[in-house]
Amino acid sequence: MKKITVALVQQSCSGDKKSNLSKSIENMRKAADHGAHLVVLQELHSGPYFCQSEDPDQFDLAEPVPGPSSELLGSAARDCNIVLVASLFERRAAGLYHNTAVVFEKDGSIAGTYRKMHIPDDPAYYEKFYFTPGDLGFKPVSTSLGRLGVLVCWDQWYPEAARLMSLAGAEVLVYPTAIGWDPADTAEEKSRQLQAWITIQRAHSIANGIPLVSVNRVGLEKSPDEKCHGIQFWGNSFVAGCQGEILAQAGNDTEELLLAEIDLCRSETVRRIWPFLRDRRIDAYDDLLKRYRD
Repeated sequence: MKKITVALVQQSCSGDKKSNLSKSIENMRKAADHGAHLVVLQELHSGPYFCQSEDPDQFDLAEPVPGPSSELLGSAARDCNIVLVASLFERRAAGLYHNTAVVFEKDGSIAGTYRKMHIPDDPAYYEKFYFTPGDLGFKPVSTSLGRLGVLVCWDQWYPEAARLMSLAGAEVLVYPTAIGWDPADTAEEKSRQLQAWITIQRAHSIANGIPLVSVNRVGLEKSPDEKCHGIQFWGNSFVAGCQGEILAQAGNDTEELLLAEIDLCRSETVRRIWPFLRDRRIDAYDDLLKRYRD
């Protein structure tokens, strides 16, 4: 397809998994009614962001893929006749867990998966305790709509990840996300963080000449640690064109179903006038394989 309509489901999450999934599926149906071909759900959308603390009991939330949640979401994708990107806490084996994005085809089958490669370990984002780094590489998932370069949250800060997906033939970058502010931060600091998040992703679109979809959660989620302020997830889900232009953007404090049209053929035109891939000096990039150049 040359042009596709994409829908981003920006929502808040409670501790009721069934309710969260029902909300996501209801938004999928609304998106389909509005002509969406591709629907993207936020990172770990079936419950609160549990990585604010290190708690072994939280591993009970994980499930295999395929598993109950993927079967439910696949069935919903089939009923809505959409391609779906969903984020799940995958139990691969005892003691081995991943933050995994699953791509469903229109018939409900699993078209492919991506396991989050970059795993943060920051205050309120203790993901290294829970997630093993992905081992599937940066490989786009082929669907009836095109090749989706699916990455997850912390991956969005790394130009290498976006570049490798693009070099492997991705036609659009897709980022399920869970990011927000410390409520105690100043307004100035909040603005700097948000603008950095938007800017780095728009830069990936520009540098690679492909559109980008980033969907974030919204709402305040309290921390189990009473000394912490929790996370105020900042929403602002958006779609960018292949020159980084904003095609659609959600607000920062409300649930929202955001729709936008993406022209997949426009990348050809843009890459002809901005041939970044042509002019890459691949003979001079060996030091990128080093942690730091001393």
